[in-house]
Formats: sequence, structure tokens, C-alpha cells
Amino acid sequence: MKAAVLHRANEPLTIEQVSLAKPGPREVLIRTAAAGICHSDLHFADGAYPHPMPCVLGHEAAGIVEAVGEDVTYVKPGDPVVTCLSVFCGYCEQCLTGHPSLCQTAEVKLPPGVSQRLSWKGGPMHQFLNLSAYAEEMLVHEHALAKIRPDMPLDRAALIGCGVLTGVGAVFHTARVEPGTSVAVIGCGGVGLACVNGAALAGAGRIIAVDTMPAKLALARTLGATDTVDAAAGDPAKQVAALTGGGVHYSFECLGTKATAEQAFRMLAPGGTATIIGMIPVGTKIELHGADFLRERKIQGSLMGSNRFRVDMPRLIEFYLQGKLQLDHLISGKLQLEQINQGFDALRAGTAVRNVITFAA
Repeated sequence: MKAAVLHRANEPLTIEQVSLAKPGPREVLIRTAAAGICHSDLHFADGAYPHPMPCVLGHEAAGIVEAVGEDVTYVKPGDPVVTCLSVFCGYCEQCLTGHPSLCQTAEVKLPPGVSQRLSWKGGPMHQFLNLSAYAEEMLVHEHALAKIRPDMPLDRAALIGCGVLTGVGAVFHTARVEPGTSVAVIGCGGVGLACVNGAALAGAGRIIAVDTMPAKLALARTLGATDTVDAAAGDPAKQVAALTGGGVHYSFECLGTKATAEQAFRMLAPGGTATIIGMIPVGTKIELHGADFLRERKIQGSLMGSNRFRVDMPRLIEFYLQGKLQLDHLISGKLQLEQINQGFDALRAGTAVRNVITFAA
């Protein structure tokens, strides 16, 4: 099969013929239909996070089940599915206490470099986040996917596999935004815009979108933002405080930088909560003023929107089909696998919300 391979960080991906093993027990073979080009993949491609190489990147995808291994009962060939990197075991403490996105059981969530599902030229090809979606096919554990309605467009469904699930989930599950409250979202890429849409779905009274690009701020208004802040026009925290008379109840950081994480905390009202979604580079330290904690401000992280994806994904699809979740606006363009490096360049330039790789049926 064709796959986009990262051989070394900070080098273009190459299109290679990669071999895939047959489905083993509890494994599912998926024919990839669409895969979103997510900023998380770019972090690994640019070396901000380490991963064994060579590897096939990609983790936000939808497709059709081709074959199943022994003991698989959840899906059958022909079923449409969305994949998710939040592979869960179902029996560890995190899973049993309602936090399956935090499951780390090595039996299902294979550590980097352990999977032997892919091979290339007689040697190993590493699987990325137990998925490797920039390929014509994927071989995954059955707990890495959710079955979806057959009438859901797969290019839209792919976005739910990471960006939308992360943004909306952070609003619903991690922060638990209450109706009528105020929200600020820093960064209006795919995840940030999903946060904006999620805040609108949650009934937030005021939703402030923060970015430096006018086109993204305009799109945020389409998805539910009531106010916009140009981060290039001055300190965003001061601008948000001026708009709200003291700060917001909830802020969401969707870029992954030290500066924006600190801004998310500073733009809170007393008792407010900042949720850090962006992937801040390894080794970066966040600096906060200790006295601010006396005002009961809180800061927390969110991994993949604290999801329960087998429940969340079908619900998000219902929202989309009812016109409440705006996925069409998130797709900047559709590319072929051979154009993957163009997609990464668009992310680096900040000109794309979400380009989607589509594969022939």
C-alpha cells in the first residue's frame, strides 16, 4: 500500500510502498477514506516531540472496515468507522472510573516502537499513535475505532477523530462549561474553532475568539463567537478583560505555546478555569504569579477532550447531521496523499484550518 513516511524530523515526507500485516486477534483492517492534516502530526514532523523513525504519520481518519481478526465482535467488513488515538482497554483504573482517554494499558496502547503491524523493505516501519492514517490502509486494535452511521460523509467524519473531538470534548468534559457563562478561545485553527462551536452548543453566553488572522476570526463568528480579539493588536488578556469587565469564566488555549498558556490564565475572572489543549513543546515551563491563585483561578490540561469516543463520536455526528455542529466550514481543502507536504506547509503558514487527504474508493 502507499503511505507517507517520515524518515527524519524536519525533512519532507516521502511516498513509499509499505507492507501491512494481516489482522491478528482483536485487530481491524480499515481502508482509509479520509485523513485530516493535524497540527499534532506537524509537531512530530518538525521534531518538537520525539518518535521512532521511519514512521507513517496521521491519526485523524475515517474509513471502511476491510477485514477483522479473531475475537472481533464490534465491527464487520463494510462498516464505516472513525479512528481515535485514545485506545482503551476497558478494565484499568482510568477506564473503570470514567476516564478512558487516559488509559495507558500497553496491551492495547502499544508504546512507540513496539508495534510490528507495518514493515518496509524488509525492516520495521513504526506505527504512529497506534494508527498511522497517512496510508491507504490502517491496521488497528478494535478499541481504536468507533462505528458510525453509513450516511455520514467520511471526509467530515475524519475531523471528529481528533480536532473536533478534542475541542468540543474540552468544553463538554474537561471544563464542563455551564450555560450563560463567558468563554475565551485562543487560537482559531481546527481545535479552537471546534471549541467555539462546542461553547455555543453548551449555551455559553459570551464566546470570545482570539487570533491574529482576520479570516479565522470571521470564521469563528460563523461558528458561534460573539466577540473577536486580534491578538496582534495588543495583550490579548488585557483585551479580553476590557471586553468582559474583568475576565472570563473559562479560557481554552489551542496553540501550544508558553505565551498563550500564560495568557489563558491571565484572562480569567476570579474563580475561572483555564484549559490548556495545545501541545506545548517538551521542556517548556509555564510561569504564573502565585498570588493569582488566591483568587481561585485554576489551570488544567486536556488530553483529546477527555473523551469517551465510542459515545461521543456518534453524538457529534448527530449534531452535524442536525446542522448544529459545523464541520463543512473547517475543511480548507482536499489533497491527495502525494500532496501531504503541501498540507504541512499550509499549517506552518497558518493559512489552513484543516486540509483533508482523501483516498480513492
